Amino acid sequence: MGEIQNQPFQLSFNASLKVDFQGSRVTSDGGLILVRELDERLGFGALIEQHLIDSRRGKNTQFPFADLLRQSVHSRLAGYEDLNDAERLSQDPAFRLIGSEKVWDRGAALTSRLQTFETEMLAEEQNFTGLGRLNRALIGKAETMDSGYRTVLDMDSTEIPVYGEQEQSAYNGHFESTCYHPLLLFNREGDCLAAQLRPGNVHSAEGWEELLLPEIERQQQMGKEVAFRGDAAFAKPEVYEALEERGVKYAIRVPANDSLERDIAELLPRPVGRPSQKPLVEYKGFLYQAASWKTPRRVVAKVEHHAGELFPRVGFIVTNLTLPSRAVVRFYNKRGTSEQWIKEGKQAVKMTRLSCHRFRSNEVRL
Repeated sequence: MGEIQNQPFQLSFNASLKVDFQGSRVTSDGGLILVRELDERLGFGALIEQHLIDSRRGKNTQFPFADLLRQSVHSRLAGYEDLNDAERLSQDPAFRLIGSEKVWDRGAALTSRLQTFETEMLAEEQNFTGLGRLNRALIGKAETMDSGYRTVLDMDSTEIPVYGEQEQSAYNGHFESTCYHPLLLFNREGDCLAAQLRPGNVHSAEGWEELLLPEIERQQQMGKEVAFRGDAAFAKPEVYEALEERGVKYAIRVPANDSLERDIAELLPRPVGRPSQKPLVEYKGFLYQAASWKTPRRVVAKVEHHAGELFPRVGFIVTNLTLPSRAVVRFYNKRGTSEQWIKEGKQAVKMTRLSCHRFRSNEVRL
């Protein structure tokens, strides 16, 4: 559950595969086990009934609610680009097997049915909020299998370009494109704990509290220590204060300014003598209070002198960790894995397929 492979996990089958519709697996020379077996072990079907509501109850329905959701989710895991692929998926033996016995002979849902399911049924308010709870409950099942005493949370935003007149899309000067600007929360294992679709022109940290604070409370109720990492977009007094109030350790990059550079003035000049081919790296920790802060906080500086470069590379991290300065920088640098998860989500799971006109429909797909 923790990692998504760089290459899409293709579930299409060729003639060399043997399909057993009476069992729960499709076998080949490599012994391929369907993802369905994993969701059964995690109780995916029971969680669907617990968190989502089928508004068609009492009617003569052709496809069970759980089958439609499995087809929607697993088609993304399989790397299919768009709902238009549903025409082909409906007869794919793997996707027929993923569903219940009702679709083994009939075939899975076609494009029109699946699109209505995503943009109407899942877009209902109760199901929309239930999707977030379903995602978190599924990850919680996986966490019980391998859970440590400490949780590290990484928050980051990203760009999802849009094409056409889509609701709440806007031009973003940083990305230089018309886009959505979603916010995502990960743990250090790479599980996406929460996601929020936002208009393209909002600040990178907009809405951080809606995603971060409930997850901190959930982890602390499980008796875990919580630590947070974020880039300079989250260098805000209200973020520091909220984390300190809840006893959360943090390491957040802070933009450089003249006051910070004066505190490390002795590290900025290039050392005398022949320059080394290897970067010369120095660290310094000190107390600093910005004008908008109510109290001084510890700041760790990293200064790198590289051969052939006139000026040093300087970075600052505000933190309440008690680790040595070098260890604080090493801990912060591991947040780069969240950028990797986002990149893999775009390339492998196709989380950028937000082609609907309505904003709510795109929220459902994300």
